Amino acid sequence: MAMSARISALLLLALLALSRWPGLLPPNFSPVYALAFCSGVYLPGRLAWWVPMTALLASDVCLNFHYGVSPVSGYMALNYVAYALLVVLGRRFSARSSWLHLLGGGLLGAILFYLITNTAAWFNPAPGPFAQLPYPKTVLGWLQALTIGLSPWPPTWTFFRNTLLSGGLFTGLFVGAQRLSERLGERETEEGEEAPQTSPEAEPSQA
Repeated sequence: MAMSARISALLLLALLALSRWPGLLPPNFSPVYALAFCSGVYLPGRLAWWVPMTALLASDVCLNFHYGVSPVSGYMALNYVAYALLVVLGRRFSARSSWLHLLGGGLLGAILFYLITNTAAWFNPAPGPFAQLPYPKTVLGWLQALTIGLSPWPPTWTFFRNTLLSGGLFTGLFVGAQRLSERLGERETEEGEEAPQTSPEAEPSQA
């Protein structure tokens, strides 16, 4: 694995591990959207898939144990479809794309994730501690799922706000960290190449 790929994978995994601790961040304020998107941008080949998916699955299973629900469920599969689409979206960008371009991609990925998962909640409410009454299976019910949600939970537009903010924030931070690590690596390489090569001075000839 190339050094840049190692750095990318480690940064993504560290960010995910620190942020998914229950109660540490507001609801839906998470780096998982940036994790999936940036994996598609920066990680080569299969690494772009197994790094985010393995990390997300392991943390989801731990969280489900924490909440006392089944370690895996069919509802989780819908989330992983959304994660996979974010990886696909990231693969359409280049690691050399501008910071602003990649930030826009991260924001788009967060929007797609929110639309997919909330549409799934409208169609089939989540089980366990997040269970709620079903939404009406109408266009108005779908719009309700995307905007005000159902009592006693907070309005879903607040979750969308957190999804959008965190998608942009963590994508921007990760891209910035990746660019910084690349520049530092290039600088070290240039300094190594420019270091003067010392050679032993020629001894004076004997008369």
